[in-house]
Amino acid sequence: MTELSAPEFEAAVLAKALPFMQRYENRTIVVKYGGHAMGDATLGKAFAQDIALLKQSGVNPVVVHGGGPQIGKMLDKMGIESKFEGGLRVTDQATVEIVEMVLAGSINKEIVQLINEAGEWAIGLCGKDGNMVFAEKAKKTIVDPDSNIERVLDLGFVGEPSEIDHTLLNLLAKSEMIPVIAPVAPGRDGNTYNINADTFAGAIAGSAHAKRLLFLTDVPGVLDKQGKLIKELTVSEAETLIKDGTATGGMIPKIENCIHAIKEGVEGVVILNGKVPHAVLLELFTEHGAGTLIVP
Repeated sequence: MTELSAPEFEAAVLAKALPFMQRYENRTIVVKYGGHAMGDATLGKAFAQDIALLKQSGVNPVVVHGGGPQIGKMLDKMGIESKFEGGLRVTDQATVEIVEMVLAGSINKEIVQLINEAGEWAIGLCGKDGNMVFAEKAKKTIVDPDSNIERVLDLGFVGEPSEIDHTLLNLLAKSEMIPVIAPVAPGRDGNTYNINADTFAGAIAGSAHAKRLLFLTDVPGVLDKQGKLIKELTVSEAETLIKDGTATGGMIPKIENCIHAIKEGVEGVVILNGKVPHAVLLELFTEHGAGTLIVP
């Protein structure tokens, strides 16, 4: 086999990617960029390049980001103690102000700047902008292991998306702008709510009937009992993995978020490792993908 020159190799790669680019042309791809996947400057630049290339390829990318570790650091810095109920952060008035400052402020603008530096125009938003998302107070319950009695948790200003208006996102989809959205939204009660970024991304993707929703995490995807990556699952197969104990710990809520997003209207949801350089391009523009695809 004749060895290809560098230009020939690059041309061959582009030729292989072309059918995948055409598959996603003019379609919405929502990417949830996780707090743990954002810790490396080199990976951050690679992520921004991926998002810029999606836009240049005719795709409509929407970025939703988290920031749990960064919020925790800022709360410590401000001397605000983090309280947890059932493993979930209780968000009081002082905490939600810090959450909004970190998510809709420093983190959001850092991602916007990286995408701008990669050659595209990004705009930082949160649920408040253009009345894009309204939230309602989250209702969480846990079962006491000793008494087996169900208890309702009061998590303060933790919310769940209740209404989504696509007017602003539709305008941006027709423009040169890439929306980068922080999971903070107002309630009809006048309060500000902190929303889990996975839940927020799923709601945005579902309402937009996105072609793909990508969850960038710190794991390769869903693993079988032998520790091997499962390339593709149906919703029923994913539910079975939870029931038979194959999926454990933090993977369970990840899979549940995928299933919920599909039921809301997303064509396919992928769990993949955001710490792999150019993970987004590997998933969307190569034959083998980069994580676990869950489909209806």
